[in-house]
Amino acid sequence: MTLTDQVKQKSKHLLVIDDDSDVVEYLTEMLTTSGYRTSAETDPQRALQRLQTEHFDLVISDVEMPGMRGLDLMSAIHAHKPGQLILLITAFGSIDLGVRSLQAGACGFITKPFSLNDLTSAIERAFKDRQLHREIVRVAKDDRDVIPGGLVAESPNMQRILQLAGRAAQINSPVLLTGESGVGKGALARFIHDHSPRANGPFLQINCAALPFTLVESELFGVRKGAYTDAREHRPGLFVEAEGGTLFLDEIAEMPLAIQPKLLQALETGKVRPVGSASEIAINVRIIAATNQPIEKALQNGLMRPDLYYRLSVIRFDIPPLRERLPDLDRLVDHLLQNAQIKLQRQLQGISAEAMRWIRAYAWPGNVRELANMLERAVALTEHDTILLEDLAQATQLPVEDDFLGNAATHSMTLAELEITYIRRVLELTQDNKVQAAKMLGIDRGTLYRKLGGDI
Repeated sequence: MTLTDQVKQKSKHLLVIDDDSDVVEYLTEMLTTSGYRTSAETDPQRALQRLQTEHFDLVISDVEMPGMRGLDLMSAIHAHKPGQLILLITAFGSIDLGVRSLQAGACGFITKPFSLNDLTSAIERAFKDRQLHREIVRVAKDDRDVIPGGLVAESPNMQRILQLAGRAAQINSPVLLTGESGVGKGALARFIHDHSPRANGPFLQINCAALPFTLVESELFGVRKGAYTDAREHRPGLFVEAEGGTLFLDEIAEMPLAIQPKLLQALETGKVRPVGSASEIAINVRIIAATNQPIEKALQNGLMRPDLYYRLSVIRFDIPPLRERLPDLDRLVDHLLQNAQIKLQRQLQGISAEAMRWIRAYAWPGNVRELANMLERAVALTEHDTILLEDLAQATQLPVEDDFLGNAATHSMTLAELEITYIRRVLELTQDNKVQAAKMLGIDRGTLYRKLGGDI
């Protein structure tokens, strides 16, 4: 145990309650030896009187006592001090009693006989859990301010994209969405459909990279019975099935070159010809395409026809990666945490400050999808009611940060200069979002303006 831990331990004041004076004496000696300040009472009523006038960090009480059982004592204590930590001890331990104790508000439960290590471990765990609750900085909230589909637009660049996407939704021109894997291209495609005159029509999607070459054409344009060996029945294809709605072509840069001319023809003529058919079918479909590949590189390498690219990119949105949308991050954590809890039927208190520091500092190469998967795993596997740093799969350690204070001292910065420098760094992180910056700094926006001389 470090010196710091010993100092913290000595500052903790414990109250032991047991009708057996020998047990009280033994526990008091054990806990005092372990470094805790310890008081004791053999009468539950006297213990209640002391608790009304004195502060105790933890109460350790026997369950079976004459006149008042431990569960009744706990209820009486919590009636006056709802946040009091209470650890219960009994010689008649059972899983049922332990569960009922925890449900009634005990912070822990330990069964006689126990060792000094068992007792101190239970005490330390109680204090650790209390500290975690005090450090919770994000909790699951309702989704009333989250755009359907899980889109979050706190950052200026995402707010601008959603504003333009809302306008694009009102016309029928093709849309091309680009951005790294997991940034939310599918969610934005759905947003455009839901805000368009086609909202009541179907929204269908196909991943062009997931289908074998031989199936892409028939999946898109349909097939007539007998067109080839396995064509045992007529199938309409996605263009026909999406009639009056939207067809989302994901990973468009992975579409086989041999199919691209037929796709271009469908876009230009508004007609498709099923495989094995001599006639065309008129279609009324809005096309949205997406790729996580650098589209210009695909053009240079001959993987995409330029004429198809120009036809698809009448309207183009480049969705920024999550590392460039830091103001969105906290709200995304709220939304994704709530989704994971509903899916897994678990109820957590929230996420610790240490875990959120790591989340804000991580680069998120997998973007929103990676964040969602990580939070779902944490909700599923955590042994606590709070997500800790240790529950985050990628977080082996906190990201290395530059020595901001050390550099400030080296350059002999004044306190005023240090404050201004830090404020400007926060403004950079929030992409000059002053409301978000003021929230992070813990000040109101007027104070932020004053501290920067009104020049922002």
